[in-house]
Amino acid sequence: MNFSIFTTKRITFILAAVLIILFFYTAASKLVNTEEFHRQLANQTLPVWSISWLLWLIPITELVVSLLLITEKTRRVGFYGSAILMLLFTGYIGLVLLNVFDRVPCSCSSVIRHMGFPAHFLFNLFFLTLSIVGIYLLHHQRKGGYVAASDL
Repeated sequence: MNFSIFTTKRITFILAAVLIILFFYTAASKLVNTEEFHRQLANQTLPVWSISWLLWLIPITELVVSLLLITEKTRRVGFYGSAILMLLFTGYIGLVLLNVFDRVPCSCSSVIRHMGFPAHFLFNLFFLTLSIVGIYLLHHQRKGGYVAASDL
């Protein structure tokens, strides 16, 4: 079964919409409750000097990625930004799960408050996969070709 360009555009639109909701929600919650987000960052195994930078860098980057995913012209860059963010977040959780750090930080900065690290790892992998599928579909859409369902 082949997906037409129209179907591919609809799928990339849906993928982008899901990622926009994720990143906009997480950025907004961090910006609305900056003090709590600061405490959550301080509870991680991060260098102290990086916390004040990350306090603003993470939510602003999430908002920028959300904005890039909105229009077709910038969606490709948005999917790449999303993939990079999710790769970084997933990689950090992977390091926690592999006991690389001196201590296990709290999972309190999770999107879903009571989600432990193993579940959060899978959650992030899911959104990383959505980002990669979006990149793949846009790549084939740009070529003007059909995307076979078996290619996904």
